[in-house]
Amino acid sequence: AVYRSFCDLLYVHPSDVRKIEDIPFLPIQFFKSHEIVSNRNAIQETFTSSGTTGSITSKHHVTDIAIYEKSYRKGFDYFYGNIENYVVLALLPNYLERKGSSLVYMTNDLIQRSKQPESGFYLHDLKELSEKLIKLDAAGKKVLLIGVSFALLDLIELNQFQLKNTII
Repeated sequence: AVYRSFCDLLYVHPSDVRKIEDIPFLPIQFFKSHEIVSNRNAIQETFTSSGTTGSITSKHHVTDIAIYEKSYRKGFDYFYGNIENYVVLALLPNYLERKGSSLVYMTNDLIQRSKQPESGFYLHDLKELSEKLIKLDAAGKKVLLIGVSFALLDLIELNQFQLKNTII
């Protein structure tokens, strides 16, 4: 309903859309001030922004978590292959520290699906993560390091890596 009203205000009708560039994109501000949902089903999960750019967080309401999971899993598989071939290391707040983060939700799921005992979250122990990265890379293991920019910068200040088997 919110998107319909937005398009009406822009005088854009679905028949006007001929290519992707014709689709009006909803401003992020709307996710802070309105409840944006794509259907009338019950909301199963609500992801929130970190709120680093302001006090009001944006909200992403998900009515079918299975579709959400299928989307990023298929995307990962398309670009990187089978998640089970990777050790997933996350330089992020762990799942309990940042409830509501879509990035943490996806990363936690990828860690579980990797089925690698070395996979896991790191935030407070950069030295341990650094040692693990070097060890796994030297052993030829495929590693996926997921992290936020400021934390990755802290990590490279600790160690100048020469990683050959790691995707950051």
